[in-house]
Amino acid sequence: MSIPTITPQLKRLAPDCSSDDVLESLHRDGAVVIEQYADPATISSIRTEMRPWVEACPGGGNPFVGFKTARVGAVMARSSASHQLALDPMLNETCGAFLGPYADGYQLHLTQITNIGPGEGEQLLHRDRGVWNNHVPRAIETQFSTIWALTDFTRGNGATRVVPGSHLWDDDREPLPHEITFSEMEATSVLVYSGSVIHGGGRNETEEHREGLLLHNTLNWLRQEENQYLACPPHIAQHFSPELRELLGYKAYFSMGFFSPPFPPGEGSELVSPETLFRHPTPSWPGLEAD
Repeated sequence: MSIPTITPQLKRLAPDCSSDDVLESLHRDGAVVIEQYADPATISSIRTEMRPWVEACPGGGNPFVGFKTARVGAVMARSSASHQLALDPMLNETCGAFLGPYADGYQLHLTQITNIGPGEGEQLLHRDRGVWNNHVPRAIETQFSTIWALTDFTRGNGATRVVPGSHLWDDDREPLPHEITFSEMEATSVLVYSGSVIHGGGRNETEEHREGLLLHNTLNWLRQEENQYLACPPHIAQHFSPELRELLGYKAYFSMGFFSPPFPPGEGSELVSPETLFRHPTPSWPGLEAD
């Protein structure tokens, strides 16, 4: 007699869940869904602010990024409403605890709207930590990632596929079909997951667009996938809160992140921390003029 296979299910938490609740699921499964967590007005504002770029963005050029998927970055610079999600207190507390054993801080790694269009195929299953080409030892957790549902995620329209528990697998183990589940969730919900869990975008077999917002954090000593200093240069970042600027990377940690301002000889200090850029109402740094 054959033994029936059981498809694993993602843990689903209520909006009033705690950091400990999220951490428990991340350590056990590598991913968790928090249902209806974001303010609907915030989600609506993000979609409205980002719509011009999403509508103007063509599909990608290979199956991984998607031929019929729009991917738009620089979200912090383009959507003020997105700041609320990036700075969410409970999720940042959780991120600090999750990545804390591997660094003395974390930074925003990637901001991206992903709009999966009708007819898009499945994305290759992968681990996000692969962006460093597997040079970071598996013993070090590299990312604390979120995908916010800007529209409903269904199995039919491309809900992200996740393999619960795969963050504990060996690199060469491939998931069997029954080990893959779908992050189906209503708009305003959020998928929280580890950079080590296997996942990938789903196939869109509907006539609707599935839209999500990726906000990924990484260790402060790793290079960011999206260069936040170019996506949000100082003349834009000067209008952000100090907390958001720090999350973007405008902060020195220990001996990393200092710079020497490009002033003429004898003007200005050497080995300056990025926070110095924003300490005065009308900074005189090159390229940073007050509006």
